[in-house]
Amino acid sequence: MERVPDSAVKGSEKPTLLLVDGHSLAFRAFYALPIDSFVTRDGQHTNAIHGFLSMLILLLQKEKPTHLAVAFDISRYSFRNRDYEDYKATRGETPPEFKGQVPLLEEALHAMNITTITKEDFEADDILATLSLRGKEQGFDVLVVSGDRDTIQLVDDDVTLLYPNARGVSELKRYDHDAVVERYGIEPQQYPEIAALVGETSDNLPGVDKVGEKTAVKWIQQYGTVEELLAHAEEIGGVVGNNLREQQDRVVRNRRLNRLVRDVELPVGPADLARRPFDVPAVRAVYDRLQFRTLLERVLKLEEAAGDAGPDESRAPVVKLPPVRTLIDEELALWLERQSAGGTRELGLRIVTIDGRVDGFGIAGPDDTAWVPWAAGRQDYDALEAWLAGPAPKVLHDGKRQFKALAGTGLTLDGIVFDTSLGAWLLRPSTKTDTLAGLSYYYLGEALPEPDPSQLVPETEPLSPATEAWYILRLADELRLRLDDGSRGVMTGIEAPLLPVLGRMELQGVTVDRDRLAGLNSRLGTQADEIARAAFAEIGREVNLGSPKQLQEVLFDQLGMPKTRQNKTGYSTDAAALADLQEAHPHPFLEMLLRHRDATKIKQIVETLEAAIGDDGRIHTTYEQTGAATGRLSSNDPNLQNIPIKTEVGREVRAAFRCGEGFETLLTADYSQIEMRIMAHLSGDAGLIEAFRSGRTCTASSGPGSSTSTPRR
Repeated sequence: MERVPDSAVKGSEKPTLLLVDGHSLAFRAFYALPIDSFVTRDGQHTNAIHGFLSMLILLLQKEKPTHLAVAFDISRYSFRNRDYEDYKATRGETPPEFKGQVPLLEEALHAMNITTITKEDFEADDILATLSLRGKEQGFDVLVVSGDRDTIQLVDDDVTLLYPNARGVSELKRYDHDAVVERYGIEPQQYPEIAALVGETSDNLPGVDKVGEKTAVKWIQQYGTVEELLAHAEEIGGVVGNNLREQQDRVVRNRRLNRLVRDVELPVGPADLARRPFDVPAVRAVYDRLQFRTLLERVLKLEEAAGDAGPDESRAPVVKLPPVRTLIDEELALWLERQSAGGTRELGLRIVTIDGRVDGFGIAGPDDTAWVPWAAGRQDYDALEAWLAGPAPKVLHDGKRQFKALAGTGLTLDGIVFDTSLGAWLLRPSTKTDTLAGLSYYYLGEALPEPDPSQLVPETEPLSPATEAWYILRLADELRLRLDDGSRGVMTGIEAPLLPVLGRMELQGVTVDRDRLAGLNSRLGTQADEIARAAFAEIGREVNLGSPKQLQEVLFDQLGMPKTRQNKTGYSTDAAALADLQEAHPHPFLEMLLRHRDATKIKQIVETLEAAIGDDGRIHTTYEQTGAATGRLSSNDPNLQNIPIKTEVGREVRAAFRCGEGFETLLTADYSQIEMRIMAHLSGDAGLIEAFRSGRTCTASSGPGSSTSTPRR
């Protein structure tokens, strides 16, 4: 038998062995945290990794284990599948967003010098069972962390189960011997007897029909084991007794499969799992790649608290922040003159707004920063207003929003030469725009303090807007270095000049005829109701025309139509599938259903437009320069680039857009076949060039307003 080295036991305390079920906890973290909130700039989802590591850090802080390992499944298949082919067969496909996260999680654990264990033909639970038994025999206190209820059977006086609650992995229920007895009324080792009778849906192990937990507990309390229960099955009366006798093969199979193996041959034993100092450079590299700024700080603090990490030579040097001065009046004028070198040197600018109104300005040069509180109507801001409105070069982050805030305050902003959010997008156009803190961490390797929005009184003080302006200035320099000549030209020649143009467009808005939209909305509602009644008449009953499940029942069961392509909920009832079905097998109900969908879709567009009309009778959309990797603009809240044109009712929607007071006409513009023209230019194809010059190519327009969707690069 392996022995624990004396160094593992501190004084008279027993060492603690922490064993974690990797896949179980990673899956729970995946479903507990929002998918879209944890994505790297490369498009890798990381919510499972983040949730798992957050839980692990808390465990290390609270439990202070001396020994630690994480077990993972190699695949869905084990010796249990050879015994019962349908074992776990009902589990769905792994979500695509989860794929790739486990290898990255293992990489992060290895950087923390945490042992991970897998075993061909066995599940992670079997590894935990084996190590927990060996750990108990060698004098460890054992903590098993798993979301699989089968691990309850491992609990005894020396083994405690930490089980995540329904909210995810942030809270763990502690099941020691007494807690199991209190919760289930049986000894921990008897839990598999209960599970064999009740069954386990997630493992595709059906139990005895009509036998729930209360009945199973009562039987096991009386007979002790499934084997004894079945030996006395004739004594059990009623329907459940008859079911037990008829389905005893299920019970025997379930008990055989849910028994965890406790003698798996493993390459390591408990004594080999002693905690070791983290490989800090490796931790930094992995956490940086995963963009876990806050988690990295917590891990490094955890390592420091361990007391044996020694000096961290890999830490980034402490950045000395420039002083922040609060300036107004003549002092501000002199400071601006000095820092901008008479208006020739670019400065960083951060405009602070509260409820859309300007509250102050953070301005930064290379070595000095200023905070300028704003009070409208004062006379001592002449120098600031002149600098803002003048051509002096300025660098901002998310400049369009700040441009609009200034305009709402009656101020003018000119001289924008670089926007760091646009610069980062030009470098990586397929990724989402990030915050200033996120970009600073990614490109400068510096973590800006960010207060926790969930804290009523945040523990972390936010940076001064003046210091944020200094980071904007430094970040712009770094982004310029990384951009190629062509992309720098796009920034200076297209993106930066376009920023105030779009800001003014958003502020101006588009005039619409509110009454015309309201009348159209009402008419579409009446039309949709009439179509629905006609559809119901065809099938002799009312159904929810927006419910895929009810439509599947009508189309494929009641009407006996051919099945469409299969999806997770049965057979597809999307527009494309139904259009194909109507073309191949026309039916009046299908025709009504498609017409109803068209009417309700356009009605939703009209309702969205109506809701967006401001007090000035105009719709103020938001144009996103970083909305598409292709360089096209996107329009949001509402989308004015998606107004229908091909149908008569779609053209009625467009007719509601009017020329506003003080303007002469509405202008529609679009490049015809811009991609083909670019291809002709780049290829030099004489025939294609001549076709364009002679007007022999087909022209097409996507309709009014489509100029905003023209490729700009």
